[in-house]
Amino acid sequence: MSEQYLYQKLDTLKQVGFLKELPEYIKSNLNNNIVLRDYQEEAFRYFITYVESDLIKNKQIHNLFHMATGSGKTVIMAGLILYFYMKGYRKFLFFVNQNNIIEKTKENFLNPFSIKYLFANNIELMGEQVEIKEVDNFAFYDKNAINICFTSTQKLHLDMNIPRENSPTIEDFEDEKIVLISDESHHINTVTKGLTKVEKTNIEENVKSWEYTIDRLFRANRDNVLLEFTATADLKDPNVEKKYLDKIVYDYTLSKFRASGYTKDFKNMQGDYDRWTRTLLALVLSEYRRHLFGDAGQNIKPVVLLKSKTIKESKEFYDEFYLKLNKLKSDEIIKFKDSNNEYLQNAIEYFLKKDSSLNSLVSDLKLGFSRESSIVLNSKSESEEKEKQVAVNSLEAKYNPYRIIFTVDMLNEGWDVLNLFDIVRLYETRDGNKGKPGKTTISEAQLIGRGARYCPFKIEEDQARNKRKYDYDITNENRILETLLYHSMQDSRYISELRYALKQTGLLANAPMEIEYRLKDEFKESEFFKKGHVFSNQRREKLRNSVSQIDKKIQDSFYQHKVASGTSVLYGLFDEGRAITNGTTNIFQYKFKEIPLNITEGAMANFEILKFKTLKSYFPNLKSKKEFLQGDNYLGNITLQIESYYEKIRAKDLYDGSMKILKNISSYIQKIKTEYEGTREFYVKNIRDVLKDKKIYIDNPHGDGLGISQTMVANEDSMDLAFEPWYVYNDNYGTTEEKAFVKYFKGIVKDLRQKYDEIYLVRNERIPALAIYEFDTGERFEPDFLLFLQKKGIDGYLQEQIYIEPKGSHLIEKDKWKEEFLLKIEELGIPVKKYVDDNEYKIIGLPFFNKDYRMEEFKKSLDKKF
Repeated sequence: MSEQYLYQKLDTLKQVGFLKELPEYIKSNLNNNIVLRDYQEEAFRYFITYVESDLIKNKQIHNLFHMATGSGKTVIMAGLILYFYMKGYRKFLFFVNQNNIIEKTKENFLNPFSIKYLFANNIELMGEQVEIKEVDNFAFYDKNAINICFTSTQKLHLDMNIPRENSPTIEDFEDEKIVLISDESHHINTVTKGLTKVEKTNIEENVKSWEYTIDRLFRANRDNVLLEFTATADLKDPNVEKKYLDKIVYDYTLSKFRASGYTKDFKNMQGDYDRWTRTLLALVLSEYRRHLFGDAGQNIKPVVLLKSKTIKESKEFYDEFYLKLNKLKSDEIIKFKDSNNEYLQNAIEYFLKKDSSLNSLVSDLKLGFSRESSIVLNSKSESEEKEKQVAVNSLEAKYNPYRIIFTVDMLNEGWDVLNLFDIVRLYETRDGNKGKPGKTTISEAQLIGRGARYCPFKIEEDQARNKRKYDYDITNENRILETLLYHSMQDSRYISELRYALKQTGLLANAPMEIEYRLKDEFKESEFFKKGHVFSNQRREKLRNSVSQIDKKIQDSFYQHKVASGTSVLYGLFDEGRAITNGTTNIFQYKFKEIPLNITEGAMANFEILKFKTLKSYFPNLKSKKEFLQGDNYLGNITLQIESYYEKIRAKDLYDGSMKILKNISSYIQKIKTEYEGTREFYVKNIRDVLKDKKIYIDNPHGDGLGISQTMVANEDSMDLAFEPWYVYNDNYGTTEEKAFVKYFKGIVKDLRQKYDEIYLVRNERIPALAIYEFDTGERFEPDFLLFLQKKGIDGYLQEQIYIEPKGSHLIEKDKWKEEFLLKIEELGIPVKKYVDDNEYKIIGLPFFNKDYRMEEFKKSLDKKF
């Protein structure tokens, strides 16, 4: 279809900078543990831009968020509930195809003690505290609260067609505006998708459908809103595509999710083993991960899932599993120590170093995967048990005891878990036909997608917590900590079908490639490699010593508190608009510093973060609790207005008002971000400890860009680097701009040789030691190239270390801060030479290299320096 999707039109607005900003109240009223990712913020901004623009053209709000499993669709739902509350909506209907999804969603929306709870402990909108309440219908609801009715699509359909007591009715949707939230919404397209032409013209059939019911509810009131969420809209179906062409407001598929680094890597571990052996090896690798996480100071429990074909087989294997686990001997594991599977080989070698008998490993397996640590989810009736659904929705929680799941087909939809690392396929049948995957294989690919969400961890200070860390160092032993293993039998036809299904979902790249960067042997033999040094600076926290006040917006803030009157109101039912009350409202206004100190200190004691010792870490110049509560630079001038039916203010009213203010202050302080800076000092490391052979992973290399050898480039930048002594690696697989720079550099080597004795150009392939940090913000930056130039002198040598960043034209403006930082390095960077040697070192940054637009500036800079 040649027409643009809605999100593509919004892409254009993004490019010209016309997207609306994300309202602060959405961020501040989500759970403190939720840090919105770039794409989540963008999803909000796309939607808000759309509904507040001319694009909507007086249509009802009906949008689809087409977002990958695990990308945080429920976070978007929560934020949009807050958004529509601010627009005057108080009724929200959540519906989904499966009851088990309802239970886990209730936990996420209603239970503040759940590890996946979505909202702040205290939601404050328009200056008022807002509660979230579950309702069965909308006949009676709290007009000041967020009222959510949770139901299944099937039940909603029945309720509308066969009204029952305490269930929603069509009148609910006609009388006042409602936001309908449809999760896994691909299930509601019963008319649009899959029906024949005859059926589409059959009105009676349409009326019986779920899709007709949802549409009827949506259109019952002109202000009703329908928000759909799914990862699997079948846009290849022309009818589905047509329906959603003007409705998909944001598109973030699994392939985009994976390419951004937010999923685990995926490997299929094939073996010609029986199902017990396949499972045993998965347990060994799971335990290996647990130990590696522990070695890195991470308290993470890896989970194993065992998938059977039928309930009968699952029950049989459950008994077999514990029979064999209880009889397990170390010999069963040791025989795999010479396996050609690198993960298995590394794991067994790791445990042998700790205990050559492997008896400790056997004991750990028996304890870690005991019956008490297992959960069985085989049948629909079991899946509907709330306790089990809550358990599998919180497998990451420290209090959750489960480490192994026995299941058939109950976890393919509406479920994802961060710490699932091993899925074992316990059957060996296949239902593919002519190389295409069958229904079973497709469901297996979906299950793998459920476990693909990244498990956050951080080993080094400047690593990203929520993203893959080792795509550019795939031989690192910790790579297994971000890899999902799917254990199956050795069957080339089945694996081919599975790979096809995974590519269709987007979890597997079409043409992934592992690339090896090898240092040249002659470079490894050089004096520079053996004895040379490289410098990089460090990131550190900014000291808050200069902070002597709280944010000005906090100092000048205004709060209202209404005192419950305890009185009653009589309405004349036959006299419209008349009300008889037995009291009048009195207004009292105080500066916070005017409230007695014993009251405000009493309220302050309820908040851990407002303990004086903790406050001092945020405000180092604070002298006392009294100064914090009453000082002009802190809370003293906050205004509290109390509305009361009482003629005199009571201590309780002042206390309750103070509590309201201090709740907000504690939430604000919790959100104060740690600020960083880059050191001016650049510290030394040995070249030989930094530059190493390494393998990297590239998604779908194509054209002349990233992942393509410079020898294979089909333009004037093609060259064979194998015989260029100044280039330390065997080849260059960088971007087209990087290849253009290398070709350009070859042309100036001859001139440099007249001045320097040693010349080495290094492709800085995500080597952590060669990251540098912006002086003012501490922002991490990995320049693409390092150039080392040495000039020998009488008493040693001069070494110049030069950072160079080729930059594509589309990124020059966006990454301007990087260029500004590079140009400050020569003046402000200080090579710390203590304990190094008596040689002279200089650290230099050059302006961006860009073949089309920046050559004049780049050449001028080179001429000036050399």
